[in-house]
Amino acid sequence: MSSGRRKRTLTSDEVSLWSHVTRHIEPIRSKTPKTEAPITASDPIPDVKVPPPPPKFVKPPKAEALAPKPTAKLPPPAIPPLAPLERRLRQRLSRGAQPIDSVIDLHGKRQDEAHEALRRFIIGAHAMGYAVILVVTGKGASGPNDQGLLEERGVLRRTVPHWLRMPDMRPYVIGFEPAAQHHGGSGALYVRIRRKRGGGAA
Repeated sequence: MSSGRRKRTLTSDEVSLWSHVTRHIEPIRSKTPKTEAPITASDPIPDVKVPPPPPKFVKPPKAEALAPKPTAKLPPPAIPPLAPLERRLRQRLSRGAQPIDSVIDLHGKRQDEAHEALRRFIIGAHAMGYAVILVVTGKGASGPNDQGLLEERGVLRRTVPHWLRMPDMRPYVIGFEPAAQHHGGSGALYVRIRRKRGGGAA
C-alpha cells in the first residue's frame, strides 16, 4: 500500500482557466545591456576636436629694455704721420731728373692770404694727382710793404712748415724738405703730395 499522496489532476475547467490566464502574461526581458562590437583597425577613426591649450603668460619687457641704447662713438680717424722724402727722390729732384708738377710763389702775400692760397693749392694738387710741388716762400729780408709799413718778409719761411704740419693738411701732404739751390734753396720747399685713394699706394 503506497504511503505517498496521490497526485491530483486538473479538471477540464481548471485547464481552460489556466490557459486563459497565461495567455495575457508577457515574458520578462533581460535588463543586461548589449555589448558593443570591438573597434577594429579597418574602422574609421572618429574626428575628435582637441581644445587648444590656454595662452602662455608673457612677461612684459622692462622699461630699460625698451629704451634706445646709446650708439658707440667711433674714434676719429688717425692723422697720417709726415715722412721725409726718399733719398732717391731727393737726388732726382736735385739733379733735375724728377719733374716738379706745379709751383706756387707766396711772395708779396700777407699771412692770411698766403695760408688760404697754400691750402687751396695743395688740395688742388692732390685732386690732380700731382706727386711733388714746389712752394716758394722767400729767404727773408726786411722792407716796406705796399702800405708803407715795415714787415718781415721771412715770416712765411718760418710759418709755411707749420701750416704743412697742421692736421687739415695731413690727408694731402706726405712730407716736405728744403729745395735744392737751383730751385730756391732755403727759400723754397719740396712738398710731396699724397695720392688719392684708389690711385695706388703713396
